[in-house]
Amino acid sequence: MTTWDAIVCGAGAAGLATARALADLGLRTLVLDKQRRPAPVAKGEVLQPAALRILTRWGVTAALTAAGAVPLTRLTVRGPDATPLMVFDYTTLPTGYRTLLSHDHTAILTALTQSLPARTEIRRGAFAATLLHDPTGRVTGVRVRRDGATEDVHAPLVIAADGMSSRLRRAAGIPLTTRAYPHRLLSFELPGAPPEPGDITAYRTPRGLRLVYPLPHGRTRIYVQIRPHEVRGADHAAMTRWAAALDHDTPALRPLTERLTGSLATRQVFTLRRSAAPTLTAPGLALVGEAAHAVHSLAAQGMNTAICDAHTLAHHLATAPDTDTALAAYEAERLPWIRHIAVMSHDAARLVTATGRTTRALGRRALRRTHHSPRLRYTATYNLAGLGIHPFAPLDRLHQLGLPDPRATHVPPWQPR
Repeated sequence: MTTWDAIVCGAGAAGLATARALADLGLRTLVLDKQRRPAPVAKGEVLQPAALRILTRWGVTAALTAAGAVPLTRLTVRGPDATPLMVFDYTTLPTGYRTLLSHDHTAILTALTQSLPARTEIRRGAFAATLLHDPTGRVTGVRVRRDGATEDVHAPLVIAADGMSSRLRRAAGIPLTTRAYPHRLLSFELPGAPPEPGDITAYRTPRGLRLVYPLPHGRTRIYVQIRPHEVRGADHAAMTRWAAALDHDTPALRPLTERLTGSLATRQVFTLRRSAAPTLTAPGLALVGEAAHAVHSLAAQGMNTAICDAHTLAHHLATAPDTDTALAAYEAERLPWIRHIAVMSHDAARLVTATGRTTRALGRRALRRTHHSPRLRYTATYNLAGLGIHPFAPLDRLHQLGLPDPRATHVPPWQPR
């Protein structure tokens, strides 16, 4: 078969979620991915309530729970000695949205794959090299290279889910504004539970972020903020010394030091960027996930935003009279969300990753003042969970820095969108 109802390019979380959403519409969907198997990367391991609501409808949440996913209820920002500065308490959210889940990235991809019906085909090792167009410029398919052969496959809708360096986005002439953060994250997988087994914990230190949370089967994920060249070329002995020194700037991590030094072989280094495309569509083409947007890893929004992209796209394809109308409605709904999530994630990253004395002091004050205002704390948690768009107003920023807030105890009665 060379003609499909839809072609999804990319079999990461964004592509598989899109294929699953399209399956509910009865569409024959082809998924292409240049990798022959998913890579075991330490990213996309925490699912927010908004994404879990969608995954639950697809039966994916139940599969992840059966596979040992860890339920979490709080994201806590702490000082180096574990003193709480700000708690995002998900138990205060509306019923049905009070839990996060953590699981391995490959386990999440596997659960999504297993939820796909037989009419959805996945071709791995298949590289979507470029877009095909009709004489009017409309996208009509992709040219695929696989095992040395080239094939043109056609569909009335192509979805680019091929990541931040998306070849298809570039082929459509859609630009991407990208900005790199001045630090990187070094990831490790440790045996045993973390110090706060029910939390995602962000330790805020003079040298930046240390992020810790539990993984299934009694394991711990830890991310350590580093300078771009901090561990380049370091041998095992140098890495052992580096790991042992972490407890000097983060005393709360001393219980993990021995496990960390024994887990150096699990390290992965991540360059952090934020990016955004000005449009999510072209005639016959939709962008989802990192092909269109990316944010700092701290806020756990990338995979979750991609899942919501997929769900929204399918919703409008189901309700609009034609594909072009559906694509326009998809872009109109998702762009404000994506911009809101970008600002929220960047603000959160600046609060926790800053290393300058003045910026750290201001960030600490903002975190404490937000925590002591039930209104601001609830708003921040609600936004982080992906339940709505309620950015802080300029006056709220002043309340974060110390201006008295007469509405501090008034928790908003918002309902998830």
